[in-house]
Amino acid sequence: MNTKLRTDITIRQLCEGFVYDENDEKGLFGFNGKLVIQPDYQRNYIYGDGKRDVAVIESLLKGYPLGLIYFNKTGDMYEVLDGQQRITSIGRFVTNKFAVNINNYPRNFDALDKNIQEDLLNTELTIYICEGTETEIKEWFKTINIVGVPLNEQELLNSVYSGPFVNLCREEFSNSQNSNIQTWSNYIPGTYKRQDYLKTALDWVSKGNIENYMATHRNDTNIMEIKKYFTSVIDWIDRTFKSVDSTMCGLEWGRLYEEYKKRSYDINKLDDRIKELLADWTVTDKKGIYEFVLSGEVLEKRHLLNIRLFDKSIIKSVYTKQTNDAQKNGVSNCPMCAQSEGTNKIESTRKMKWMPTMLNNHGRAHNITNDLTYLFDNYKSLSKKEREVFILLSQDMHVADIAKKLGKSEKTVINQRTEVYSKLDIKDRHDLFEKAKLLGLIV
Repeated sequence: MNTKLRTDITIRQLCEGFVYDENDEKGLFGFNGKLVIQPDYQRNYIYGDGKRDVAVIESLLKGYPLGLIYFNKTGDMYEVLDGQQRITSIGRFVTNKFAVNINNYPRNFDALDKNIQEDLLNTELTIYICEGTETEIKEWFKTINIVGVPLNEQELLNSVYSGPFVNLCREEFSNSQNSNIQTWSNYIPGTYKRQDYLKTALDWVSKGNIENYMATHRNDTNIMEIKKYFTSVIDWIDRTFKSVDSTMCGLEWGRLYEEYKKRSYDINKLDDRIKELLADWTVTDKKGIYEFVLSGEVLEKRHLLNIRLFDKSIIKSVYTKQTNDAQKNGVSNCPMCAQSEGTNKIESTRKMKWMPTMLNNHGRAHNITNDLTYLFDNYKSLSKKEREVFILLSQDMHVADIAKKLGKSEKTVINQRTEVYSKLDIKDRHDLFEKAKLLGLIV
């Protein structure tokens, strides 16, 4: 690749015939129509935030060097290789698209003193003119993030696989005028300017193999496949979840769609359960709630909630309070003693739903040593029918036998078993037997 340094091109020349598309937020042309400011492989204009664009102009007004700029020359035309953000910011300022503070007063270009305008327009830039093959230019583009914000992975891929497919994808997923962006932002972090929605769409449709997908479809003139798949995922989320919460943003929605799209849900019950879990202070990973409820709250997915556990000092403190309260009321805080009295008098609070509590000294009669500091306080939350299932499970009975004994369907027993496992944090059958022993149900 051949390069030639030029220091004679001024801002006046560069901004002659400057065209900026307000809808797409991109600089189109400059240098009297000979310069393409944002070629296909360039990322979107991201300096228009009132900070970085202002900083570019303030640097010029103070006489600071702007840094190197690179043009790719093809025949009589040029493309910006590096410097697109700075050039667009300069063009926007010169055409009065934003203002900068001078002596604490906002001034656009036309409001500047004439001598300041002339000094700015006559500023000479340092520009390298590059000529080479497409491969050479693309490789060079990937390595010349000299100033400004570095290209992210998707922006680099857009440059490597530039062509009709990338152009159409950017029109759809990186377009500020797309009315769907507000909905997308509920579930996908980032911004259209940095290609985050495009990256997500490509990730979903390619099952994580973005680069191969872009290489395969580089010359496609139709993007219906990616649009249809992306829309299907978004529509599935909207149909399944009645309420939108900030914790939904950034989940692996593409994977969840593939895994759960064929299941049917009662969206009202699903919504109520999600709200309940979001409000539960013991659930420390709120983002795990969605896959947990989609799975049917199977035990294998319980870890997604990252339930808050408590050390012995907290357990002992709460146990002491429970014991004192129970003594004042003349009742027992032992779950088995309470059950034998025909009612559940264990002292607890609803908000300590999954908190393990210390057993009292009656534990010895239930084959429990005094120093044990665990049994989940949730035993009291089991319904009468769930307790029946728990007791029979602890006697090593199978679902079919339990269903027959209780006159229920196997599905009902399975659902009640799931509730028992969930409420008592039972990991497997061995754990079930151990907890049953702690509760004195078996010896």
